[in-house]
Amino acid sequence: MIDLVFPPRCPLCGGALAEQGGLCASCWSGLELPGQPACGQCHRPLTHDHGDGARCGDCIEAAPLHDGVAAGAVYNPASRKLVLALKNNGRLALAPMLARMIAARLTTQFTGEIGPDWLVVPVPLHRWRLWRRGFNQSALLAREVAKLTGARLHVDALQRVRPTKKLRGMDAQERRAMLAGAIAVHWRRGGVLQGRKVLLIDDVLTSGATTDACIEALRGGGAHRVVIGCFARVLNEELA
Repeated sequence: MIDLVFPPRCPLCGGALAEQGGLCASCWSGLELPGQPACGQCHRPLTHDHGDGARCGDCIEAAPLHDGVAAGAVYNPASRKLVLALKNNGRLALAPMLARMIAARLTTQFTGEIGPDWLVVPVPLHRWRLWRRGFNQSALLAREVAKLTGARLHVDALQRVRPTKKLRGMDAQERRAMLAGAIAVHWRRGGVLQGRKVLLIDDVLTSGATTDACIEALRGGGAHRVVIGCFARVLNEELA
């Protein structure tokens, strides 16, 4: 009945689909999926295969705070359009599809690991931005990923204790300075993190400044392992 009233359409181009909840073949081909070879520590795709366990330059220079990254797609014009449709245009029905891509990558990279003994925590928005937008896109993705993986959702485990400016146009050092002390464990949720494994969910992973601030808070709250799950991962900062 729903399909009769609202015929399935591709959320990117508007073309006809056989069923709801996907992309047409042309738009799907525009998505770039991360694959091998990849860094053995942060899972960033590498240009050349340097063997098992090879690390990218960033991880060699400084070990990341996280315990791995599972990205559903590489940030490119197609994935950017999906993110903006969800975040800025309120296309909330996209969340399950984007979450399925995150969950599929988690299954590939962390086979059999993510499950009921994990907590799913979204990157938080400050209450003022949440009030203006009406929703936290990372929380929507986290809810769907929790359903798909069987992990336990803690949507308010983290909070932004002060507002921050948009990070676009800032270098890595400026982003870290902007986020210093901006994210903390919610005072009512600190106890649930002790000794736990956490799946931190965001829509887009850019420089890692925001997720690093979240990880520092999670570690401070007792989490002993933190994996990042995101829909799109920026490999070229200029795209952000």
